[in-house]
Amino acid sequence: MARRGRKAGLGARFHAWTQRNLPTRESFEDNRWLKPIAHRVLHSSLWRMTRRSVPRGVALGMFTGILIPMGQIPASAILALPLRANVPAAALTTFFTNPFTTPFLLILYYKVGAWTLQLTGAVTASTVPEVNSAVVNSGWLDWLHWLAADIGWPTAIGMAECAVMGGVLGYLVTALLWRLWIASKWRRRSRERATA
Repeated sequence: MARRGRKAGLGARFHAWTQRNLPTRESFEDNRWLKPIAHRVLHSSLWRMTRRSVPRGVALGMFTGILIPMGQIPASAILALPLRANVPAAALTTFFTNPFTTPFLLILYYKVGAWTLQLTGAVTASTVPEVNSAVVNSGWLDWLHWLAADIGWPTAIGMAECAVMGGVLGYLVTALLWRLWIASKWRRRSRERATA
């Protein structure tokens, strides 16, 4: 019983946190940087939950959540304009990248990028150059070169690939769940009519 109460408490706290941090129409209206495009951002089609706008919002949130390290919510809100995506869905989806998931996601990006580079023939070095205490400057330069070339490049490629794949998967899964939800609503209505 104590565990169930604690889970309900965590769920209630997460719900309260998302309510506080999700952008609202009023927050966009009051933002001085968004004043020039506020009429576009505040358009009702961007805030309405429809079968087309919600999957677009989730896909956009996955894409910006992976590809943009900071400022993901404003970026997803601005990109929602031309894509006619649901702004709250896009903003909420970006929260899957957080301090707890980022280390695992970085490892995933590196693995995906390294695998892709091996397929294309651009194999990266697998050994880390040791820093020689006699030649500290060149050792650090070698280490930085290894970090940028052998870790950074595969991670950047993996991040771009995961952003595209995450967007596509987010769209497909959300569209499927939306259809299943609508189908269950229709089944429930038809049962209620049959019993009435």
